[in-house]
Amino acid sequence: MFGKKSRYYNVTQYPLTDRQGRTVNVVAVPAAPQLTLLGYHILRQGQRLDHLANKYNKDPAGFWRICEMNDVMLAEDLTEQATIAIPQIS
Repeated sequence: MFGKKSRYYNVTQYPLTDRQGRTVNVVAVPAAPQLTLLGYHILRQGQRLDHLANKYNKDPAGFWRICEMNDVMLAEDLTEQATIAIPQIS
């Protein structure tokens, strides 16, 4: 269900019944990865995290690592920041 680059790739799925009686598979929130700081980026208006993740780490799908490094859950939460931390992918 999840690609190899996804942070949910190795997370165990389990069934849950919702309020309407439907059974759906869910995953627990994975533990935060240990990330090393590569440096800081001055965020300019209109820049997207997937583009920055590609620029610095050659992985546009890894934008979530920038979110983790900056302790935010949603990428939109970083749009008002002047400077954001960029993780190094080893």
